[in-house]
Amino acid sequence: MPRIARQEVSSQFLHILNRGNDRSTVFHKDGDYAAFLRCFAAARARHSVPAFSFCLMPNHFHFVLEIEDPGGLAAFMQQWMTTHVRRYHAHYRTSGHLWQGRFKSFPVTGDAHFLTVVRYVLQNPVRAGLVMRAVDWRWSSLHFPDLIDPPPVELPHDLQEWLDEPLAHTDVDHLRALINQPALLREPRQPGQAP
Repeated sequence: MPRIARQEVSSQFLHILNRGNDRSTVFHKDGDYAAFLRCFAAARARHSVPAFSFCLMPNHFHFVLEIEDPGGLAAFMQQWMTTHVRRYHAHYRTSGHLWQGRFKSFPVTGDAHFLTVVRYVLQNPVRAGLVMRAVDWRWSSLHFPDLIDPPPVELPHDLQEWLDEPLAHTDVDHLRALINQPALLREPRQPGQAP
């Protein structure tokens, strides 16, 4: 059965993520993280996708991107993920599914939401107990300024202090609800359409 294409609108800000299949570790060593970012940079250059924030975790990733043209997200993600999976299987002599399925994407709906999502993404390793401060995690956009674009919303002047302040529990709960229950974002069914 063919897949229904994701609906896209012109110039949409998105929170993109995916997890390793069965929540398995995908990034085993520094070289894996670096190779994934090289694949991202190559796909980004080809598809002109602005990126504003990201964090790679041992078994998943988060990115905040802007998709400027309809259809751009699918082509960008296909090139990026296909290149990465081929590299991974060649390096580790494995086969099969690396990621748990299609990536998830969630619209970023305004300036305040953009700031919340960026902080959520960058604070991921702190919430996971991997580091004490966001800046201490090596595999985030904080350490790769050449891979990100100027944000559409002004970030706080004291970025480190802002990142050291935990998000409100309500903000974290809301974002986790979107991530864990993507049905909340599905398009409403048309009359006569099966559930």
